[in-house]
Amino acid sequence: MKGIRNITPYIPGEQPNYPAMIKLNTNENPYPPSPNVAKVLKQFETEQLKRYSSIDNLSLKKALGIKHGLSPDHFLIGNGSDEVLAFCFLAFFNSQDPILFPDITYGFYKVWANLFKVPFKELPLNNDFEIALDDYKQINGGIIIANPNAPTGLFKPLAEIEALLEENKDVIVIIDEAYIDFADQSAVVLLETYPNLVVIRTLSKSSSLAGLRVGYAIGNPKYIQVVESIKSSFNPYSVDIIAENLAIAAVEDEKYYAQITRNICKTRDWFAKNIETFGFSSLISQTNFVLLTHPNLTIETLYHYLEAKDVFVRYFPKIERLTNYLRVSIGTQEEMEKVLRLMSDFVEINEQ
Repeated sequence: MKGIRNITPYIPGEQPNYPAMIKLNTNENPYPPSPNVAKVLKQFETEQLKRYSSIDNLSLKKALGIKHGLSPDHFLIGNGSDEVLAFCFLAFFNSQDPILFPDITYGFYKVWANLFKVPFKELPLNNDFEIALDDYKQINGGIIIANPNAPTGLFKPLAEIEALLEENKDVIVIIDEAYIDFADQSAVVLLETYPNLVVIRTLSKSSSLAGLRVGYAIGNPKYIQVVESIKSSFNPYSVDIIAENLAIAAVEDEKYYAQITRNICKTRDWFAKNIETFGFSSLISQTNFVLLTHPNLTIETLYHYLEAKDVFVRYFPKIERLTNYLRVSIGTQEEMEKVLRLMSDFVEINEQ
């Protein structure tokens, strides 16, 4: 039939939900949100629900401003970073020239480009799965890079991000920092020098609020206002009053989240080191997951073996370079010890 759009949607990891499972396939945080979040939820007055939520989310913007040392007008709040990114695609990527992003990265970038009819070019990662930033020295209509990248977990240092911004001053460069709290320094410190920079953050990963759906953009107020106009053209009330109150409680409890982030990084490094005992290797991750492989085993078989044991990890059969890799989110130390034992059993069974 005429006029119907043909679009291939983003396919997230499956969402099983039963007590006995170990769920390591969608990079969720294994620890609960801050106790302050639970307290705010318990004390929430349902009478407030008869009114619409805030249009400007100013209270949350002020809390984020304190966290990042910026004024509230540097922030746009959305229903998860996915929505924020979609608004940014509509606001900033309207050139005849293609936007640039890696060929192996967050799968939604290509979906949005197709959905919004934005011309794009996927640039291959190098042989070490790193983003080759020299390849981005070409005519473009904008750039989007996840740093650290997913599903590789690799991180680009700040000096390389700054060089990218310097090279592309006439277009918007989006740095998607969904996993930055598990890594090194954020690009937010470059905002004052480079008005073409937009940083995307989420409360789904390090803040243990994947089910709440709150994300935000940080950028030059002039450009943030453009995204605000896009948001207002879709749904001005996209972040509800409960979500905003709980998000504020999370943003304000930096001490709690710093501790659980340290726990995750410690477990991540322990897991990456110990899988080497059984012949596995992984990329050096600065996220809350590892991308692993084995030279003598069929990774797809391991994926199904773990699934049969109620352990869910992520396999990418449609990405040619990743068909012998698994992405494993980092759970609690106890969970990862169990996963390690299962992987050891699998190796013993398959290498006899």
